[in-house]
Amino acid sequence: MATLTVYNWDKKKVGDVELPDAVFAQPVRKDILHTVVRWQLACRRQGTAMTKTKGLVSGGGKKPFKQKGTGSARQGSSRSPLMPGGGTMFGPEPRSYAYSLPKKVRQAGLRSALSFLAKEGRLHIVDELSSTGKTKELAKNLENFGLKKAVLLDGSANEKMTRAARNLPKFRYYGTEGLNVYDLLKFDNAILAKGSIAKIVERCGVEG
Repeated sequence: MATLTVYNWDKKKVGDVELPDAVFAQPVRKDILHTVVRWQLACRRQGTAMTKTKGLVSGGGKKPFKQKGTGSARQGSSRSPLMPGGGTMFGPEPRSYAYSLPKKVRQAGLRSALSFLAKEGRLHIVDELSSTGKTKELAKNLENFGLKKAVLLDGSANEKMTRAARNLPKFRYYGTEGLNVYDLLKFDNAILAKGSIAKIVERCGVEG
């Protein structure tokens, strides 16, 4: 097991903690990380793109010109896809881009992302994630760690920490239920509360 130093918010050592190799020392599988990130982004897509078909475009009740004698092809409606201002054929319709991904693949992605951060020295452990609810105070604490962006992970989301972190655009705070591969890779660093490690191990599909 790897041993990491536990700090307080002043970045003073207050102890050590052992991290299980089954979660924090696994091979970094780029293929699995790519698969999980694509799945997350697909599930986030709004899928609201839409164009109007012939039946949805307004107007078109009157025949645009007479049937015969014009030399042009016959037309029954000015809303035809063949006419300027008409409807669109086979255009996009509102849909969901979400699809299912096996639970074991998602768990393998989390283990791979956490192992990558641990390997790169971007995993930090604090004794607890606490705040008075003031963004300025939390920003100063994070500055002590020398981090410009990071994911903050707690055992369960704290209301005051949530309030303090929501105005920091380069930081994300949530409980272990919000742990995800995309944010771990996007924000480069992770600060874990010591009490959250057991829940993270469980979330990654490893029995403690």
